[in-house]
Amino acid sequence: MCQAISAEVQKVIIGKSHVIDNVLIDILSDGNLLFEDYPGLAKTLMTNTFADALGCDFKRVQFTPDLLPADITGTNIYDAKKGEFTFKPGPLFCNLLLADEINRAPPKTQAALLEAMQEKQVTIGTVTHKLPAPFLVMATQNPVEQEGTYPLPEAQLDRFMFKMSVGYPDRADEDEILARRIARRKDAVDVEVITDPQRVIAMQQACEDVYVDPALRMYMVEVVTRTREDPRVLVGASPRGSQALLKTGRAAAALRGRDFVTPDDIKGIAALALAHRLILKPEHQIKGLEAEEVIQTILREVPVPTV
Repeated sequence: MCQAISAEVQKVIIGKSHVIDNVLIDILSDGNLLFEDYPGLAKTLMTNTFADALGCDFKRVQFTPDLLPADITGTNIYDAKKGEFTFKPGPLFCNLLLADEINRAPPKTQAALLEAMQEKQVTIGTVTHKLPAPFLVMATQNPVEQEGTYPLPEAQLDRFMFKMSVGYPDRADEDEILARRIARRKDAVDVEVITDPQRVIAMQQACEDVYVDPALRMYMVEVVTRTREDPRVLVGASPRGSQALLKTGRAAAALRGRDFVTPDDIKGIAALALAHRLILKPEHQIKGLEAEEVIQTILREVPVPTV
């Protein structure tokens, strides 16, 4: 099933099979995803294509400085005929929400996503509304446009399972993009529906049966603990980070057709799952140190268990 989904997405997204696999890992682990990359690199297109292939209800919200929380979550509207308030759901009530340029909205609006991202529900007034299952947020932000943006707070960054970039295509892939555009004679690409929301949920639940050796569990704990002890780090990864390693490690194993997790599964996703959770000390930020480098250093230093 995963191979069929990946193949369908690769009809649209050329030369990014590793990125597509990582998005699939994120979906299988029921996590939220943050794309940070330059404009025009298919972040929005990839999200839309995945929604089509998965048969999921897809909504897109363009985050702007004047966007209000109710514009996302929905609001209570007075019904004069009934003489009572009725709830009108916002675009948040879908399976896959694209939060485009999420860092352009003010903190109050960004905070409206926190409950939805973690608890899969929305509270309006005193009433709690459950979101459809599966539900996940794929957000995008631009790393270079600083003017008119609001940095995502640590609490929100911590709720993203992965933070990743798509990257530019190489020459051969970009030539293939143009060749396919000429051949189909239109911009839109027809995407076949491979599965449906219920089967996506079943795939997510199947990951819970993937075996994790106790030695590998301690390896994850050691990696996360060292992010808190590293002298270059001001704030290390929280226990949510170690849970992210567990869930995405299981999903990575399932994607590769195994019912057990290996150290390579963890090492392959550690930077994606942990780097955005770290806050480096200012003196190291000034020197240009990246959180990914800290994670890679830790992975080289921590002894790998034999499982």
